[in-house]
Amino acid sequence: MKYMKLGSKPDVFQTEGNNIRFVATELATDIVITVGEVKFYLHKFPLLSKSSRLQTLVASTNEESNDEIDISDIPGGPAAFEICAKFCYGMIVTLNAYNVLAARCAAEYLEMFETIDKGNLIYKIDVFLSSSIFRTWKDSIIVLQTTKSLLPWSENLKVINHCVDSIATKASIDPSEVEWSYTYNRRKLPSENGLDAHWNGVRKQQTVPRDWWVEDLCDLEMCLYRRAVLAIKSKGKVGSEVIGEALRAYAHRRLLSSLDSAVSNGLDCTRHSAALETIVSLLPSEEGSVPCSFLLKLLRAACLLGSDEALRDSLTRRIGAKLDEASVSDLLIPASPGEDAMLYDVGLVSAMLEEFMARRCDDDDDGAKLQEDDEEEAMDGGDSSLGNVSSSSSKLAIAKLVDGYLAEIARDPNLPLSRFVAIAEMAPLAFRPVHDGLYRAIDMYLKEHPGLSKGEKKRLCGLMDCKKLSPEASMHAVQNERLPLRVVVQVLFFEQVRAAAAAAAAGGDGDGLPARSLLPREDGNSYGSSRSAATTATEDDQWACGVPTSSDVNSFRSMSLANKNGGGGGCSGRSTGGGGDTGSNKNGGGGGEACKKPPSSAKGSTGGGLMPKKILSKLWSGKASSGENSSSDTSESPGSANLEETRSTPSRNTRHSVS
Repeated sequence: MKYMKLGSKPDVFQTEGNNIRFVATELATDIVITVGEVKFYLHKFPLLSKSSRLQTLVASTNEESNDEIDISDIPGGPAAFEICAKFCYGMIVTLNAYNVLAARCAAEYLEMFETIDKGNLIYKIDVFLSSSIFRTWKDSIIVLQTTKSLLPWSENLKVINHCVDSIATKASIDPSEVEWSYTYNRRKLPSENGLDAHWNGVRKQQTVPRDWWVEDLCDLEMCLYRRAVLAIKSKGKVGSEVIGEALRAYAHRRLLSSLDSAVSNGLDCTRHSAALETIVSLLPSEEGSVPCSFLLKLLRAACLLGSDEALRDSLTRRIGAKLDEASVSDLLIPASPGEDAMLYDVGLVSAMLEEFMARRCDDDDDGAKLQEDDEEEAMDGGDSSLGNVSSSSSKLAIAKLVDGYLAEIARDPNLPLSRFVAIAEMAPLAFRPVHDGLYRAIDMYLKEHPGLSKGEKKRLCGLMDCKKLSPEASMHAVQNERLPLRVVVQVLFFEQVRAAAAAAAAGGDGDGLPARSLLPREDGNSYGSSRSAATTATEDDQWACGVPTSSDVNSFRSMSLANKNGGGGGCSGRSTGGGGDTGSNKNGGGGGEACKKPPSSAKGSTGGGLMPKKILSKLWSGKASSGENSSSDTSESPGSANLEETRSTPSRNTRHSVS
């Protein structure tokens, strides 16, 4: 820290009590100057020789025969006036970054100009500020912090502008040229701690990071911080990502670290609201300047503080543009009190998803227009696949995010089914190559909402495509008591199709059914069935008609699980708890016969693997009976449309309804 000493005489100012200051000399004092509650007993001559204002005040008091002057409105108070008085007496006084501005403002108040005396206090302080304070990083910040208590004097003297310009200039230089000390909170390198096994003992000069200045500026008040950041941005030499990092550090220090406790304790949050508005107004507009998680934290703070709708809408749009970068925990924003008594603000997330999908559609349209150019670039040797890879990863990320968010909000007992379905449908089928995450969310909703009707369960399970479940998820679904029976049947069927395909690919001896013979036809009938698809049953009847009994399904399930456990060597039953854990078969019910059947040892055997065609025909007879009458229940269900049709036919991109 820079400092300046003025005067040469010893300091003979003395104190009597808390409110009296006097000069210990042989000469009697002849003037009393009152500053607030403190009285200074001084001499006229040294004061009047330096201060034009005191000359005027003393002249007016002489007419009234009064030796007492009141200057309680002097900036800086008694401490600042004492510095000026000591300078007038020629006593030693030390100026530094903490008291120099108060002394400068007090000198301005007392009119200690060069016209009164050469080398007066104002001149000396101005030289000290320009030659030392404004050239030093930390001193400039300290002086800028002291300006708030000295307004409007510090503003009129343009000290704030000089400090801000000094800070912005230093923050904008190349980090390799930073030679002064600064505060930077970071983990030390192994070589700095002496823990690096390859360290040779020579301590190299550490590279200065690009955001070296962000921690120091966090000490500034909001209005001063805003001016400093705006000045740095106006220089145009600091990247937007560094500005974003500075705002993150300031938000953590001034807003996020104390917000929850302030809100929960009912404290005044005016300061937090002002900090939030300041940070949002300073956010860079460049893409990638601030991470999505930081924007979501700001949005959560806006909801807790009850900020205006415009601010929240602005944050929602920015988040929607990069929602695929978010995490599930950041999306769990508490709902406002009285908002349908739900735990989380689902409406905000819906708005973000709408923004993301709208932008994705615009990008897809632009991509279609440029497809021909991309093909030409690829023919010329250019890499046109990078954009496609990025788009694909973005779709996978948003699908994973939505499924994870659904699994979390499904635990809310007050979440309406319509809200759950609406969010699930915002991520198209093409975004989900595997439906394990969606199945987990559906299972969680069924667990927390046991009172759903058959129609509601049908609508909920219709979000899931059984063909896209992994073998592990299929195993869990087969044992899940919460799923409707028909969904379990479809899962079993597709497991058999998968097993048949695997057997055919392995060059089986033909004991199993060909995969094509297990697939249903487009009219709803299987290839081995001659049952008509025409029916006049109602939708609720279609949900229940033709479905095998529980004992049938249990025996089918036992076959499927036995196959997965190693060619029929073990027996599994459906868990009564619906938790998905595989348990041993109960005694009786014919299960023991299945366990006694020895596994086949012939080469190419499926191990007792596939369901007999007769059983599968029975399994699907109910589905076929509903036929063409209800496309939501049959023809467009996951069991009646192959994967190629789903990808190529636009009408099949809607949600599949399975029961």
